[in-house]
Amino acid sequence: MFNSKYSNVLTVILVIVIIAIIGLIGFLGYDIYRKYYIDKDAETFIEQYENQIGNNTDIIGDTGNNQVTNTYIDPGEISGVNNSSGGSSSNKNKYTYKGFGVLGTIKIPKTGINYPVLNTYTPKGLETSVCYYFGPGLNEVGNTTIAGHNYRNGAFFGKNKKLANGDVIYIKDNSGNEVKYTIYNIYTTTPNDGEYLTRDTAGKREISLTTCTDDSKGRLIIWARES
Repeated sequence: MFNSKYSNVLTVILVIVIIAIIGLIGFLGYDIYRKYYIDKDAETFIEQYENQIGNNTDIIGDTGNNQVTNTYIDPGEISGVNNSSGGSSSNKNKYTYKGFGVLGTIKIPKTGINYPVLNTYTPKGLETSVCYYFGPGLNEVGNTTIAGHNYRNGAFFGKNKKLANGDVIYIKDNSGNEVKYTIYNIYTTTPNDGEYLTRDTAGKREISLTTCTDDSKGRLIIWARES
C-alpha cells in the first residue's frame, strides 16, 4: 500500500515537471519566434528604405505621417519634458512602417541590430520598433534620444547592456545622411530622471539610447557623440 501511494506521488510529480518543461520550452520558443519575425520585418523594410531613400515616395504601402508624436512617458512622466518636434529631418520625405512614420534607421554592429526609428513614442510604437523620444531630430545638432524596449529575446534594445565605451552606432536620416556615433558614457538611473535629455552638447551632434534595466526598476542610458 505504501509503495503504491509513493509511486502515485512520484507519477504526479513527474507529470507536473514534464508539463512545466513543455511550458518553458513553448515560452522560449515563442520568444525566439517573435524575435525572428520582428527582425525579419525590420530587415525587409530597411532593404526597401535603402533602395528608395532619396525618392519622395512612401514605402510599405502605408498612410502614416512623419511628424513626431511624443505622447507617452514610461513609467511616469518626466518633469519638464515636452517635445513634439522631430527636427528638420522629420520633414524630409515620408516613410512608414506598420502604420508609423519613420524618421530614419539605427544600426549597432556589436549587438547586430538594424531597426527603423519611429516618430511616435507610444506603447504600440515601442512594441513595433525603437522610437524617437526627445530632442532636435535624427542627426541634428544637440542631443536626440531614442527609446526601445529591453526584450529578453534580444530584440530592440535588449542587448544594450552588452555595449561599452568605444562601440559605435550608425544613424541614418530620411535625407540619406548616415552619421557614426561613438559611445562615451553608460550608466543606470531612476525612471523619472530626465536630466540627460536636455544636456548641453556644445554644438555637437549626440544621441542617447534609453531602455529599462533587466529588473525594470531603472533605466539604462547610453550617450554617444558624432565621430
